[in-house]
Amino acid sequence: MLSHHTRRMANVASRHRTLVPRAGMQYAVASSSDILATSNVIMARRPMVNSTSPKTSSILPSADLDLHHDSTLAHAPPSQMCFSDSASAHGSKSTFELVRAIGVFNVCRLSFIVKHAEGLLGLSTKVLGSSITNTVVKHTFFKHFCAGEDSADMKPVIDMLQQNNIGPILDYAAESEGSEDDETSGDVEGIFTHPPFNQPARVYDYKSECECDRHVEIFKKCIHSVRDVSPTSGFAALKVTALGNPKLLERMSTMIVEVKALFSKFDENGSGLISREAFVRCTRHHFHVDEANLTWLLKLLDPDNTDVIDYISFAQMLSPYTLPSFTLKCKDVGPLALATPSDEEVVLMKKMSERLHLLAEEAANCGTKLLIDAEHSKYQPAIDNLVNELQQKYNAKDRTHRPVIFNTYQCYLKDTSERVATDLRRSERFGFHFAAKLVRGAYMVHERARAKEMKCPSPIHDTAESTHRCYDDVVELLLRHRSQHGPGLEIMIATHNQESIEKAVDVMTELGLGPNDACAHFAQLYGMSDNLTFTLGNHGYNAFKYLPYGEVDEVVPYLLRRAQENGDMLSNVGTEVTLLQEQLQKRYSFE
Repeated sequence: MLSHHTRRMANVASRHRTLVPRAGMQYAVASSSDILATSNVIMARRPMVNSTSPKTSSILPSADLDLHHDSTLAHAPPSQMCFSDSASAHGSKSTFELVRAIGVFNVCRLSFIVKHAEGLLGLSTKVLGSSITNTVVKHTFFKHFCAGEDSADMKPVIDMLQQNNIGPILDYAAESEGSEDDETSGDVEGIFTHPPFNQPARVYDYKSECECDRHVEIFKKCIHSVRDVSPTSGFAALKVTALGNPKLLERMSTMIVEVKALFSKFDENGSGLISREAFVRCTRHHFHVDEANLTWLLKLLDPDNTDVIDYISFAQMLSPYTLPSFTLKCKDVGPLALATPSDEEVVLMKKMSERLHLLAEEAANCGTKLLIDAEHSKYQPAIDNLVNELQQKYNAKDRTHRPVIFNTYQCYLKDTSERVATDLRRSERFGFHFAAKLVRGAYMVHERARAKEMKCPSPIHDTAESTHRCYDDVVELLLRHRSQHGPGLEIMIATHNQESIEKAVDVMTELGLGPNDACAHFAQLYGMSDNLTFTLGNHGYNAFKYLPYGEVDEVVPYLLRRAQENGDMLSNVGTEVTLLQEQLQKRYSFE
């Protein structure tokens, strides 16, 4: 028979319903009746995957936005939407734009050109000069994949999209030339930090802090541009690595990972929940702590006297900002203690947070939504922590009826499903709107190479089919949650994968969610998959294009990086070219 304590733990577990880390992985599922019930429905509905059937790859770095759709648009059932209609996809293009698109895609299909694009551009600049090279790039690749150089330049593109019921997502695409791995040289002023436990000093480049402050002004301009070109609704994208030193983000991520590992030690039976008795015993084992502090901690972690503590409460207590006050009481200097930030690092982390809050406040005041990009997994725990902080304030249900801040989840990561469910539960506990952009992922080669170098398991799913399943399951989980709990939750289904879009539309139809329901947005990159975006927009769905912009010479590094990251997708654009050629032939047919 179960003891009274075991039965009580089981009953309370069903109320907490959350996700927590377990040894050997970043997160594990605790008891969660509604989330698990929904997951069971999804698993039961999912057809068997034929591993031999071809799948369309999708790698999308960013995307989001929302439009007030024309109520006169025909809301066709999914089965009546045709994604192979060249007129719908490319009918709004001029003949020159059709020819240019065919030429650009045919070049992009040449893997040698994509792989060596940076060197070839450098050679062109050396032989022909930067002026001629930039002019050629501007009227070919830049015009095809970017919206323009400034707000005035973008206006015709955005007007054309809005005429087709498609919203804009603006991203200032100029990228810093600096490397995330740059070391502070002797002739550059550095910020010296003094970690505890006799660790060597860590130095952060002062110049990078000045660059981060400069980037705040750039992102402000992007937010204002969104307001100017799309005053009723709009999105701006930003990268956290532009607002904080990447090495600091990596340090911050290490702290968060070690806090998860500590929770796993306290969670002795692997249930995902810690009893008060276990918390007291483990705290006394690892820390020097008196009874008064223990009483205060228990009240903080379990204010309702449920006799259980979950990971959300635990992580809230041991944030990167408060970690030093705990680790200085460690009985042994282990990984958690060594991850402790110095006083100077805490100041730098707070400055990074202040930059994000400043931009979030600006976005909220302008009626603009912010998409926070996902980045390398070594930075992602810190990014998630910062985004959760923003969401609790700017997505608060007593502040707004719709979310302002969207986090991004890369579904090629093995822990994505569990992270989404944890954050969904966190949003319920702290009373804010959950908002997510869902992508497959953009750094697969980097992540696998890093895992191999560090001799640890790859964080990436082993097969493309597993990534597809994860993506579709997360979309369905969130749509069902929206259907069960009412408006407030919003997701951006950012993918070039037609099958995933069709599945999402089928689920929306089954749940009675209209095409223009604010919970679901669909997005693709500008210059790609117009057959998806324009068809969705013309049938009343919330469709968007991700629009990079900036001066040509500043955007070239962005174009090169995106071409290399999305090389597989660019080499598989046969459908795009076929539809473009079909539309061109229709215009000059003499039949």
